[in-house]
Amino acid sequence: MKTSWVTVPDHSDFSIYNIPFGVFTTPTTATRVASRIGDYAVDVFVFAELGFLNDIPFDKNVLKKATLNDFIACGNAVWRAVRQKLQDFLTGTPATAKIQEYVSKGLLLPIEKVQSLLPVEIGDYTDFYSSIEHATNVGSMFRPDNPLLPNWKHIPIGYHGRASSIVVSGTNFHRPKGQFKLPDQENPSFGASRQMDFELEFAFIIGKGNALGTTIPVEKAEEHIFGFVLFNDWSARDIQSWEYQPLGPFLGKNFCSSMSAWVVTLDALAPFRVAMPTHDDTPILPYLQETGNKNFDIQLEVAIQPQGQTETVICHSNTKYLYWSATQQLTHHTVNGCNSRIGDVYASGTISGKDKNSFGSLLELTWRGTQPLKMADGSERKFLQDNDTVIMRGYAEKDGMRVGFGEVVGQVLPAL
Repeated sequence: MKTSWVTVPDHSDFSIYNIPFGVFTTPTTATRVASRIGDYAVDVFVFAELGFLNDIPFDKNVLKKATLNDFIACGNAVWRAVRQKLQDFLTGTPATAKIQEYVSKGLLLPIEKVQSLLPVEIGDYTDFYSSIEHATNVGSMFRPDNPLLPNWKHIPIGYHGRASSIVVSGTNFHRPKGQFKLPDQENPSFGASRQMDFELEFAFIIGKGNALGTTIPVEKAEEHIFGFVLFNDWSARDIQSWEYQPLGPFLGKNFCSSMSAWVVTLDALAPFRVAMPTHDDTPILPYLQETGNKNFDIQLEVAIQPQGQTETVICHSNTKYLYWSATQQLTHHTVNGCNSRIGDVYASGTISGKDKNSFGSLLELTWRGTQPLKMADGSERKFLQDNDTVIMRGYAEKDGMRVGFGEVVGQVLPAL
């Protein structure tokens, strides 16, 4: 078992086994690349200035940027070496005076004194539809006789979303307005969405792109992934259901999506790999076939906190339910020659399991509003109300190791 000389609270997502990457700023510090241990942010630029990264050949100025993109562009060998240096340093046993020196030099900063920023500049964003339980549930509501469309088990279905409206955890947003058609009306109406929802998702960030016209083979796809985050693809269901035919999601999705602040690496998640669900009943084409454990056993939960009230946990799910892996998603995305770029985000789509309490959206949990959920304060929810805060959490735990993502949090403010 590894331990750190930095005190790490019990059940912290940010143990010595994690060492994620992010970006922060403070009132007195410019933007910096950071890592995290327990309740401290680690200023990686200061770490380099103190000489701990001297034997890793890369431009240390990338650690002073407002996003991780330039650091990511240094390549997989650099990210892994920097993470290993940080892990080795934090598992050492410096004297108490030395610890105080590191704090005084700004290497370690209490997490409450830093502001986390969106970790990457996102050029493109794609949202997949990779949970068979979610796809079947939604299909059952709108197409009871044909819930799962015939292509679903053959290809990872996805759509291109709006990268500019992705925000870091803690960023609130106003209820979107749009056009929707009420069941008892002949013509559509315009106004604030009445069916605000969340979607519990898991996303990966591109660490190495591919040129236009080339394809990323499934067996090489992990080499192109920098790491993973939790993702909330906020959805206005009434706007979405009116507009999505024939071209798919548009204004019902692109007003806001929230992402956790810390990017967890593949190395940190390696101990928690599990097998993908079998595709035995519908064989997939050779370019999507892969071997080994390509999924992860990451426990997920969603809570709703009405304004001024305690939260109510309404969902327990797991990334192991995903039918399509991140590597299959990336390979299929590029099989036609589509290029990817550093910082691009690819989200899994809503993650639901077989049991109702594992459904990853209110659309499913309340079955399109027909089965309201009871909150701890006695109120009910069919969909989200103004000033509700949604909190998503995720972590993996095994053999005394815990690696988590922190939270992705956002509040629905009244429409403008």
